[in-house]
Amino acid sequence: MSKSQPTPSQQEMAALFRAGLSSGTGKSMKHESADKHVSGEAIYIDDRQEFPNQLHLAPRLSDVAHAEILRIDIEPCFAVPGVVRVLTADDVPGSLDIAPLTHGDPLMAKDRIEYFGQVILAVAATSQEAARLAAAAAIIEYRELDAVLSVKQALAEEFWVEEPHVHQRGDSAAALAKAPHRLQGELEIGGQEHFYLETQIATVMPGEDGAMLVYSSTQHPTEVQKLVASVLDLPMHKVVVDMRRMGGGFGGKETQAAGTACLAALAAHLTGRPVKMRLSRQDDMMITGKRHPFYVSYDVGYDDRGLIQGIEIKLAGNCGYSLDLSGSIIDRAMFHADNAYYLGDATITGYRCKTHIASNTAYRGFGGPQGMVAIEHIIDHIARERGRDPLAVRKLNYYGKEQRNVTHYYQKVEQNLLEEMTAELEQSADYAARREAIKAYNQRSPYLKKGLALTPVKFGISFTASFLNQAGALVLVYTDGSIQLNHGGTEMGQGLNTKVAQVVAEVFQVPLAQIQITATDTGKVPNTSPTAASSGADLNGKAAQNAAEIIKSRLVEMLKKNYQAEEADIAFSNGQVRVKEQYFTFQQVVQEAWLNQVPLSSTGFYKTPKIFYDRSKAAGHPFYYFSYGVACSEVLIDTLTGEYRLLRADILHDVGDSLNPAIDIGQVEGGFVQGMGWLTCEELVWSSKGRLETSGPASYKIPAIADVPQDLRVKLVENRKNPEDTVFHSKAVGEPPFMLGISVWCAIKDAIASVADYRLLPELDAPATPERVLRGVTRLQEHLQSMSDVVTNAALTAQ
Repeated sequence: MSKSQPTPSQQEMAALFRAGLSSGTGKSMKHESADKHVSGEAIYIDDRQEFPNQLHLAPRLSDVAHAEILRIDIEPCFAVPGVVRVLTADDVPGSLDIAPLTHGDPLMAKDRIEYFGQVILAVAATSQEAARLAAAAAIIEYRELDAVLSVKQALAEEFWVEEPHVHQRGDSAAALAKAPHRLQGELEIGGQEHFYLETQIATVMPGEDGAMLVYSSTQHPTEVQKLVASVLDLPMHKVVVDMRRMGGGFGGKETQAAGTACLAALAAHLTGRPVKMRLSRQDDMMITGKRHPFYVSYDVGYDDRGLIQGIEIKLAGNCGYSLDLSGSIIDRAMFHADNAYYLGDATITGYRCKTHIASNTAYRGFGGPQGMVAIEHIIDHIARERGRDPLAVRKLNYYGKEQRNVTHYYQKVEQNLLEEMTAELEQSADYAARREAIKAYNQRSPYLKKGLALTPVKFGISFTASFLNQAGALVLVYTDGSIQLNHGGTEMGQGLNTKVAQVVAEVFQVPLAQIQITATDTGKVPNTSPTAASSGADLNGKAAQNAAEIIKSRLVEMLKKNYQAEEADIAFSNGQVRVKEQYFTFQQVVQEAWLNQVPLSSTGFYKTPKIFYDRSKAAGHPFYYFSYGVACSEVLIDTLTGEYRLLRADILHDVGDSLNPAIDIGQVEGGFVQGMGWLTCEELVWSSKGRLETSGPASYKIPAIADVPQDLRVKLVENRKNPEDTVFHSKAVGEPPFMLGISVWCAIKDAIASVADYRLLPELDAPATPERVLRGVTRLQEHLQSMSDVVTNAALTAQ
């Protein structure tokens, strides 16, 4: 409350107290930067005022996939007016390697090129145009080497960035041998470009004593801090990273933002001037890694109904030239190779294949979607072989609640909501009637075919690297009752700051407008984990709650002492505090605390309990809990062209006790559309020389507004608190909805399968581009014609 406002009366404060808080958790509050986003006033790094004498940095990229560097001649660069410095690997005073976990990611190539698009040098100039012209002028000579460009080749040659890992339960070979039915197959799953609106960018201001202030668009400020310090041979306390907001991340700025920041910091260190590096869209797409493409092969045994009895799945991830986060990503694909299903005796093998392309990296779902696509494809294959509705086979294989409820990595599946959620969506989406109507439509429609699929999501929440499951926060309460909040998470448009502010508002029972969140800052909250693994609100919300509750407990202790009250006599509500029969504003209580020398700031900390995984045994409890979702999608395909359209999507998603339903529904909608894009229109294509050909929006197509179905029905599961002690019993919402898009891919396969009366599985790798859809239709038609010819020939022979 402002000092200029009169203090309300006891009656007024009592009325406000009884009214309750309207902006804490569970309320649909708009994003804290929504108005600024819409008006264009939100400040991103490229919007910041330029520093005096600021330089611009541009990279020179390799134009071969694998080679020895014979010579780098930078003299021609200096013929371009405005060039101040050219950076090469030899200019790095500290470590050249900026790998996030182990080694193998040089800031700039020194002796060897490992992929087409690798940074070899960078030019600092007075303008971005001059820097780009000068970078292109450098002369680089290579001796080309053989390159491995496909995951199948790497698999055949056992060319790894890390050794394979195996999950095993029971004797899968014996189960397969005994199963009444058995089938094998393979599937290729494409990668995905992050295509954040804001490309990789950093601005660095050098300070005294070698210090560096780094403005970086990153999901992991602490890692940027650590790597800038390592490259410059500085202690971490010399580097401060400031991150107010990103223009999108999706995992692409978890590790790969570090290169841009380190190059800008190196230039600032060498020139003593502020430096900005903003990648062009093409450079960004050439330099950075994508979602891992996968090659999947499987062998599955099942009974007459389609119940899985044994399975072996091989998941080969295309990791690119270095490890990056691929170990954990392939692990998560393995952890999610069951999705919602009990697999019986199972062997899941994950291969980390090395290829000479950009090092693939984190992407929303972190490998989980690839594992889920594999098992959903297998379920469809079983259903077609048995002539059953795929949904019936899905429900048959669901994890049970008392039996058949332990995963292939020996974690028990608890609080499983999928059976009831599936039943609810079946009814609300009118699945059975629509299934029959679609069959009838397809019988009378020779060229246009409809498809329908209802698919589940079971997604584990926590970092698989258990030490990352921690967070810190800082809460400052000022004497006017206003609150400043800082935490270790990063805002990339997902509404994290809004949710964390709501958590603090709920603890203190003050209006949201009373709380100001400041930029994520390594000088305020140290040693942060990345904002990833859907854990942003879980971790940082809980840490902020801890900090706020510490301060609140101090206020309560003061009030107990000053008013001879018991804890039960004191309550906070709607900006008011009741002590026995007296009412005070929150501001009055804070001012009284200051006069009584009660500290009004606190750090908070949280670590996720229960998490462990024994890699030697391939067993443990790697996830704190599971989030669940179901989606039903209906599509229409043209069998003459392969074109298709999503007609309708029904979604039911579990977020526990939602911190902010409006933001959560937005995340569900966005995740679904992004997942659909990955599996339909987003195709990555490399040339035979390893060049990414889809390196811009002209050739790489993300979903547009016309791809969103006009009939999109999204609902959150109601009255289902998370039984675990998460922040106000909510559940993570960032990644799980992404996998709901699998229903669109399965619906397209269902439409194609109608060409063969649903008795054959279409060949349809992901993404399901129109070309692949047409090919799938054509091959089914050819197969039917071949079968017809066989029958005709047999009849003629019999005559």
